[in-house]
Amino acid sequence: MESRLDYYSIAPEAAKIMVQFEKYVKSTNLDSTLLELVKTRASQINGCAFCLDMHTKDARANGETEQRLYALNAWRETDFYTEKERAALALTEAITQISTNHVTDELYKDVREHFDEKDFVDLVYAINTINSWNRLAITTRAVPGKYQPAKK
Repeated sequence: MESRLDYYSIAPEAAKIMVQFEKYVKSTNLDSTLLELVKTRASQINGCAFCLDMHTKDARANGETEQRLYALNAWRETDFYTEKERAALALTEAITQISTNHVTDELYKDVREHFDEKDFVDLVYAINTINSWNRLAITTRAVPGKYQPAKK
């Protein structure tokens, strides 16, 4: 597979804004384990190989188990995830597939049981951010496989 173009070098101002958005998401009170689950699940739904490669590697580097990563696509059928993670994953799916899966009042209430107003808004920003990255990577054919997590 070959990349179509390098969006970062073509429109660096926009790319820098996306990076700033990502930095904001990482600076929130949202747990990094939860964020990597959300990023991976949205990337599964969108079919973004580049982001799946990146976020599963980041999740593993952060201590995530293989079992939870392998079962993420079927999270409803396991007991591997906390209630808070389940709420975040349900919201991730609804937002990622917003044209067919609206965020219902019931889902909103369920998520709010686990997230205060600020964390809820930050979670929505995180979900929107990964969806934007997925769309950039898929459209420009970002090549997966070379990404390596930062050393901690």
